[in-house]
Amino acid sequence: MSLLLATLLPGILLIVFGSVLLLDNPVVASVAKAIPRSKAAALVFFGGASLWFLFVVGRMGEADRILGSSNGPWVLGFAALAVLSFMYVPDFLPVRGLSMLILLAAWPLLRAAYMEYGHPQRLFMVSLVFAAIVAAIYLAAVPYRLRDFLQWLFDQPKRARLSGAGLLLYGLLLSIIAFTY
Repeated sequence: MSLLLATLLPGILLIVFGSVLLLDNPVVASVAKAIPRSKAAALVFFGGASLWFLFVVGRMGEADRILGSSNGPWVLGFAALAVLSFMYVPDFLPVRGLSMLILLAAWPLLRAAYMEYGHPQRLFMVSLVFAAIVAAIYLAAVPYRLRDFLQWLFDQPKRARLSGAGLLLYGLLLSIIAFTY
Protein backbone atom coordinates (compact mmCIF):
# COMPACT_ATOMS: atom_id res chain seq x y z
CA MET A 1 0.00 0.00 0.00
CA SER A 2 1.32 3.43 -0.85
CA LEU A 3 1.63 6.20 1.69
CA LEU A 4 -0.91 8.25 -0.27
CA LEU A 5 -3.51 5.49 0.01
CA ALA A 6 -2.60 4.73 3.65
CA THR A 7 -3.31 8.36 4.54
CA LEU A 8 -6.29 8.88 2.25
CA LEU A 9 -8.31 5.85 3.43
CA PRO A 10 -8.40 6.83 7.13
CA GLY A 11 -9.16 10.40 6.04
CA ILE A 12 -12.15 9.28 3.99
CA LEU A 13 -13.34 7.03 6.83
CA LEU A 14 -13.16 9.93 9.29
CA ILE A 15 -15.02 12.20 6.86
CA VAL A 16 -17.82 9.64 6.56
CA PHE A 17 -18.12 9.06 10.32
CA GLY A 18 -17.86 12.78 11.06
CA SER A 19 -20.56 13.61 8.51
CA VAL A 20 -22.87 10.96 9.95
CA LEU A 21 -22.41 12.36 13.47
CA LEU A 22 -22.96 15.92 12.24
CA LEU A 23 -26.38 15.00 10.85
CA ASP A 24 -27.72 14.58 14.41
CA ASN A 25 -30.18 11.95 13.26
CA PRO A 26 -31.98 9.91 15.95
CA VAL A 27 -31.66 6.82 13.75
CA VAL A 28 -27.86 7.14 13.86
CA ALA A 29 -27.96 7.39 17.65
CA SER A 30 -30.19 4.32 18.03
CA VAL A 31 -28.13 2.25 15.59
CA ALA A 32 -24.87 3.27 17.27
CA LYS A 33 -26.23 2.44 20.73
CA ALA A 34 -27.41 -0.97 19.51
CA ILE A 35 -24.09 -2.02 17.93
CA PRO A 36 -22.30 -3.28 21.07
CA ARG A 37 -24.81 -6.13 21.56
CA SER A 38 -26.14 -6.61 18.03
CA LYS A 39 -25.95 -10.10 16.53
CA ALA A 40 -25.82 -8.66 13.01
CA ALA A 41 -22.95 -6.37 13.97
CA ALA A 42 -21.20 -9.34 15.58
CA LEU A 43 -21.48 -11.26 12.34
CA VAL A 44 -20.13 -8.33 10.31
CA PHE A 45 -17.35 -7.14 12.63
CA PHE A 46 -16.24 -10.30 14.41
CA GLY A 47 -16.92 -12.52 11.40
CA GLY A 48 -15.04 -10.18 9.06
CA ALA A 49 -12.13 -9.82 11.47
CA SER A 50 -11.98 -13.59 11.95
CA LEU A 51 -11.87 -14.21 8.21
CA TRP A 52 -9.16 -11.58 7.76
CA PHE A 53 -7.15 -13.08 10.64
CA LEU A 54 -7.54 -16.60 9.21
CA PHE A 55 -6.28 -15.27 5.87
CA VAL A 56 -3.23 -13.78 7.59
CA VAL A 57 -2.57 -16.99 9.53
CA GLY A 58 -2.99 -19.05 6.38
CA ARG A 59 -0.24 -17.03 4.70
CA MET A 60 2.22 -17.18 7.60
CA GLY A 61 5.78 -17.91 6.69
CA GLU A 62 7.87 -20.65 8.20
CA ALA A 63 9.61 -18.16 10.51
CA ASP A 64 6.26 -17.12 12.01
CA ARG A 65 5.24 -20.60 13.10
CA ILE A 66 6.38 -21.85 16.47
CA LEU A 67 5.32 -25.43 15.92
CA GLY A 68 4.44 -27.53 12.92
CA SER A 69 5.37 -27.44 9.30
CA SER A 70 2.00 -26.35 7.93
CA ASN A 71 -0.43 -23.49 8.51
CA GLY A 72 -3.45 -25.80 8.28
CA PRO A 73 -3.68 -26.75 11.96
CA TRP A 74 -3.30 -23.12 13.00
CA VAL A 75 -6.07 -22.01 10.65
CA LEU A 76 -8.39 -24.78 11.86
CA GLY A 77 -7.64 -24.02 15.50
CA PHE A 78 -8.32 -20.31 15.17
CA ALA A 79 -11.44 -20.99 13.06
CA ALA A 80 -12.73 -23.25 15.84
CA LEU A 81 -12.04 -20.50 18.38
CA ALA A 82 -13.98 -17.99 16.28
CA VAL A 83 -16.99 -20.32 15.99
CA LEU A 84 -16.87 -21.12 19.70
CA SER A 85 -16.74 -17.39 20.46
CA PHE A 86 -20.00 -16.89 18.57
CA MET A 87 -21.56 -19.72 20.54
CA TYR A 88 -20.28 -19.16 24.08
CA VAL A 89 -19.16 -15.51 24.35
CA PRO A 90 -21.77 -13.48 22.44
CA ASP A 91 -21.70 -10.49 24.83
CA PHE A 92 -20.10 -7.44 23.24
CA LEU A 93 -18.71 -9.56 20.40
CA PRO A 94 -19.16 -6.69 17.89
CA VAL A 95 -16.90 -4.48 20.03
CA ARG A 96 -14.22 -7.15 20.14
CA GLY A 97 -14.58 -7.69 16.40
CA LEU A 98 -14.24 -3.97 15.76
CA SER A 99 -11.12 -3.98 17.94
CA MET A 100 -9.72 -6.85 15.89
CA LEU A 101 -10.45 -5.02 12.64
CA ILE A 102 -8.67 -1.90 13.90
CA LEU A 103 -5.62 -3.92 14.91
CA LEU A 104 -5.53 -5.80 11.61
CA ALA A 105 -5.98 -2.61 9.56
CA ALA A 106 -3.26 -0.79 11.50
CA TRP A 107 -0.49 -3.04 10.21
CA PRO A 108 -0.62 -2.09 6.49
CA LEU A 109 -1.10 1.59 7.37
CA LEU A 110 1.93 1.67 9.63
CA ARG A 111 3.96 -0.40 7.20
CA ALA A 112 3.28 2.17 4.47
CA ALA A 113 4.66 4.95 6.69
CA TYR A 114 7.67 2.98 7.90
CA MET A 115 11.05 4.63 7.13
CA GLU A 116 9.39 7.53 5.29
CA TYR A 117 11.41 10.12 7.18
CA GLY A 118 11.31 12.54 4.26
CA HIS A 119 7.57 13.03 4.85
CA PRO A 120 7.05 14.29 8.40
CA GLN A 121 3.38 14.97 7.64
CA ARG A 122 2.87 11.20 7.73
CA LEU A 123 2.83 11.54 11.52
CA PHE A 124 -0.74 12.87 11.37
CA MET A 125 -1.84 9.48 10.05
CA VAL A 126 0.54 7.49 12.25
CA SER A 127 -0.62 9.29 15.41
CA LEU A 128 -4.24 8.52 14.56
CA VAL A 129 -3.40 4.86 13.95
CA PHE A 130 -1.55 4.53 17.26
CA ALA A 131 -4.44 6.20 19.11
CA ALA A 132 -6.81 3.73 17.42
CA ILE A 133 -4.56 0.82 18.47
CA VAL A 134 -4.62 1.96 22.10
CA ALA A 135 -8.41 2.35 21.96
CA ALA A 136 -8.81 -1.07 20.32
CA ILE A 137 -6.72 -2.82 22.97
CA TYR A 138 -8.62 -1.05 25.74
CA LEU A 139 -12.05 -1.82 24.24
CA ALA A 140 -11.13 -5.45 23.63
CA ALA A 141 -10.38 -5.77 27.34
CA VAL A 142 -13.40 -3.81 28.62
CA PRO A 143 -15.93 -3.76 25.76
CA TYR A 144 -18.79 -2.41 27.85
CA ARG A 145 -16.96 0.94 27.90
CA LEU A 146 -17.96 1.48 24.26
CA ARG A 147 -21.61 1.13 25.26
CA ASP A 148 -21.05 3.66 28.05
CA PHE A 149 -19.23 6.05 25.70
CA LEU A 150 -21.97 5.87 23.07
CA GLN A 151 -24.60 6.48 25.73
CA TRP A 152 -22.65 9.54 26.94
CA LEU A 153 -22.02 10.77 23.38
CA PHE A 154 -25.67 10.74 22.35
CA ASP A 155 -27.11 11.99 25.66
CA GLN A 156 -26.65 15.56 24.44
CA PRO A 157 -26.88 16.27 20.69
CA LYS A 158 -24.11 18.88 20.82
CA ARG A 159 -21.60 16.23 21.95
CA ALA A 160 -22.25 14.11 18.87
CA ARG A 161 -22.15 17.15 16.58
CA LEU A 162 -18.93 18.42 18.14
CA SER A 163 -17.32 14.97 17.84
CA GLY A 164 -18.54 14.74 14.26
CA ALA A 165 -17.05 18.12 13.46
CA GLY A 166 -13.71 17.08 14.95
CA LEU A 167 -13.66 13.81 12.99
CA LEU A 168 -14.67 15.60 9.80
CA LEU A 169 -11.95 18.23 10.16
CA TYR A 170 -9.25 15.66 10.93
CA GLY A 171 -10.44 13.56 8.00
CA LEU A 172 -10.21 16.57 5.71
CA LEU A 173 -6.73 17.30 7.05
CA LEU A 174 -5.62 13.72 6.36
CA SER A 175 -7.16 13.80 2.88
CA ILE A 176 -5.29 16.99 2.04
CA ILE A 177 -2.05 15.66 3.50
CA ALA A 178 -2.38 12.48 1.43
CA PHE A 179 -1.78 14.49 -1.75
CA THR A 180 1.35 16.22 -0.43
CA TYR A 181 3.61 13.15 -0.69
